[in-house]
Amino acid sequence: MIRSIKVSKEFLIAVTPLQQLILTYLLVFIGSILAFSAVSHILYQKRSPSSMISWIISIFFLPYIAVPLYFLLGIRKRESSRKKKFVTFHEIDQHHPYTLYDSHHALQNILKKNGIPPATKGNTYELIIDNTAAYHRLLKKIEHAKESIDICTYLFEFDKTTETILDALSKKAKEGVRVRVLMDIVGSLDAYIHQKKFKILKDAGGEVAFFTPILKRPFQNYINLRNHRKIYLFDRTSMFSGGMNLSDTYMGEADGTKRWEDLLYYLKGPAVHYFYYIFHNDWVYATKEEKEIDLNKEEMYDGECMVQVVPSGPDIPTDALYEALLDAIYNAKERIWIVTPYFVPDDNIVQALVIAQHKGVDVKLITPKNSDHLLVDMGRSSYMRELIEIGADVVLYEGKMLHAKAILFDDMGGMVGSVNLDNRSLFLNYEVVTFVYSHKCITSLDAWMKKLIQHSSRGIQKPSKLREALENMMKVFVPLL
Repeated sequence: MIRSIKVSKEFLIAVTPLQQLILTYLLVFIGSILAFSAVSHILYQKRSPSSMISWIISIFFLPYIAVPLYFLLGIRKRESSRKKKFVTFHEIDQHHPYTLYDSHHALQNILKKNGIPPATKGNTYELIIDNTAAYHRLLKKIEHAKESIDICTYLFEFDKTTETILDALSKKAKEGVRVRVLMDIVGSLDAYIHQKKFKILKDAGGEVAFFTPILKRPFQNYINLRNHRKIYLFDRTSMFSGGMNLSDTYMGEADGTKRWEDLLYYLKGPAVHYFYYIFHNDWVYATKEEKEIDLNKEEMYDGECMVQVVPSGPDIPTDALYEALLDAIYNAKERIWIVTPYFVPDDNIVQALVIAQHKGVDVKLITPKNSDHLLVDMGRSSYMRELIEIGADVVLYEGKMLHAKAILFDDMGGMVGSVNLDNRSLFLNYEVVTFVYSHKCITSLDAWMKKLIQHSSRGIQKPSKLREALENMMKVFVPLL
């Protein structure tokens, strides 16, 4: 018996039961090969047990969805003849008088063993917690730039704030200043689609690029490996970094806009050199522009802060930042204060925080009461309850969305940058942070965190049985977020 299936107005395809059976077995066979390949690759790659289990469970239950997603989204530090080169800093003078090589600081030594540049002294370091102040400081640095302006941001939106910034950049480009703007393709998708809005800047001589553009390299694109770094670099001597992207959501005039709570830090000194190397590496990868490092070095710095620049991501051969965080948590004696918008850590970090609390360390998590991602909020709830049950202080910020990322370890060091305390930031994204080791920097972080606490509440409502079941289910899949 022959059954007919209509596939168009003009054609009918006859399929016999035997052909249907062969097609079914063929699909099962191909699916099994793909699933086996994906699971083999998962077991081969260096990743956390929770992430491995999450992917394997997903592949087992939804193979035809999970397998393609894994090869598109799940691979980190992947090897390829055309992969992004590792960030290197070997050309920087190893005998610079501001470089600290003989440190007895455990955290610095761990980073050094992982190939991260050493800390430097003589830096000026300043937290900027007001979004309007950050906006005006950025415009002022653009105005006074003499040679170059290098910008790397995850998110760029066309709005009132960025219209003014683009006008300022175009003016400097016309004056002969080299202006480069690098954006992430995922975070700045609308800007990528509407690139004609960069015409004035380009006509003035400015350069615009997108990190891993889909249309130019569709089969080489690692869309899951996002550039989440924020680097606003001026004349290769001073810069801003932190959590603020270029959008009215993060910074702008004091016009009543309900912006997110975030921060930038201003940095001037020898540590800026390392940011230039990171930006240069990102720019070369995005544009394929092979140019030598052009680095101006000042010989004298009068800053008071000791700073260590720590990039992380697929262009760093090890998980140096992750190791440093674990070491700092385990070695803390008095406090671990964490500010993060998304708290979905892996089991190792959770266990380290539990042990720290049991040792009598003041473990404090400052996070938004409600973030901008419902699924992440559901995924974080069980971790937060686990901390509350052992006596840790979980502080829920009641103000606008808290997007800042920072950690204080005792009074010996602090971390500020772009990295969230979740698996994506720690293991997939291209990120950059600074560790600060000077009293002045730590004091400013302490004061800012205490200000956040004043506008916060404590306590999480007991979930319903359905909510608790959903939260526990999310724990399985949260490493994939």
